[in-house]
Amino acid sequence: MRDLVVFIVEDDPIFGTLLEHSIKLNEDYSVFRYATGKECLANLYRKPFAMTLDYSLPDMNGREILRKVKETLPDVEVVMISGQEDITTAVGVIKEGAYDYFEKKDIDIKTRLWNTLNRIRNNHELKGEVETLREALATKFDFDKVILGKSPAILGVFSMIEKAIKTNITVTISGDTGTGKELVAKAIHFNSVRKKKPFIAVNMAAIPKDLLESELFGFEKGSFTHALARKPGKFEQANGGTLFLDEIGDMDVNFQAKLLRVIQERELVRIGGTEVISLDIRFLVATNLNLAEEVRKGNFREDLYFRLLGLQIHLPPLRERNGDVLILAKHFADEFCKDNKFPKKTFTNGAKEKLLNYAFPGNVRELKAVIDLAVVMANSEEITEADILFPSLYENQELIINESFTLNDYIRRIISSYLVKYHNNMTLVAEKLDVGKSTLYRMRQNKEI
Repeated sequence: MRDLVVFIVEDDPIFGTLLEHSIKLNEDYSVFRYATGKECLANLYRKPFAMTLDYSLPDMNGREILRKVKETLPDVEVVMISGQEDITTAVGVIKEGAYDYFEKKDIDIKTRLWNTLNRIRNNHELKGEVETLREALATKFDFDKVILGKSPAILGVFSMIEKAIKTNITVTISGDTGTGKELVAKAIHFNSVRKKKPFIAVNMAAIPKDLLESELFGFEKGSFTHALARKPGKFEQANGGTLFLDEIGDMDVNFQAKLLRVIQERELVRIGGTEVISLDIRFLVATNLNLAEEVRKGNFREDLYFRLLGLQIHLPPLRERNGDVLILAKHFADEFCKDNKFPKKTFTNGAKEKLLNYAFPGNVRELKAVIDLAVVMANSEEITEADILFPSLYENQELIINESFTLNDYIRRIISSYLVKYHNNMTLVAEKLDVGKSTLYRMRQNKEI
């Protein structure tokens, strides 16, 4: 999580140290102390989400600083602190935009400040979620405009998305890395009845297994060493909306039973807590693995597999989408030119042919990287064959037409390429290429591959 910046504007070094120590008990906060109003105003570029402000500073009046702070950062919450008990002053600063007013002699000031910062933080995070939602809704998810293509394979995906948006059924989105699984998940959410509620995406493979439970379930203050404040988990954040669990097949097997229970019961208890929290969540999951195969291997629970299965949407790899490569290439080129204020660029016939002859093992994500680079490399308003550069990672997987190659040469190259791509899984390669496993084993025994 990005650090939350808190300012302490206080000229009394002893009292300032007390405040700083109290706030720093929460490791999420980055604290900056300033002794004058001018120092505070000069450092507003740090964009604090909250600050404590001494009413009486040597160079400026607290109200004057408050007004200037609000002019620059209207969303920052200011807690005014004064050494004198003055109801009139308190009412005045609250009217001018202060979040709260404390007296220095208040014996509970540390506790009050801690609780106040927690409230400010919760409101700050809620505003961030609302703003994210507004930005997402501002980009209208007409999925046939966001997910580009006209091939039969992608039109089949559109048909399945249409079915998914009409109900709350769990959806499993499968496909190779880089095919756009999260894009499909967003298209489903933002065209469904839940579109005004949160869309929370979680990459299950990116969270260490010992943090998975706290990230998803949340925790109560004091439930473990660094639990200095209550924190809602991803399930709670998605309540009322959609939770997208990406790379579900890589989830730690020991956590699968806990996830199954939450999905079945639609409720959870935070770590260290006793309160049962009811959930109203739609689940969308994605994987680049064959979950049925993972169940057979014992890596994925069968009961969880059937609970998640729901409606299945398979995203085809780019090499199976016929002419969609050129549609996407034009879109990415136009987008990159617009973002970088370049004139629009077109593709020569040689460039188009080179794109169509390449397998794109990295799928749409790789195509975008190739096109962005091609726009930069082009010396004119045309992108030529020489401007199309493929990553060295996949350089041996480009199908190069060579008059000296026989049909058997191409067959061997294709099979070898698939063996690399699917980590020597002979069963999967046989399935993908629609050939018998015995043929592959014979070719390997004869050292043809």
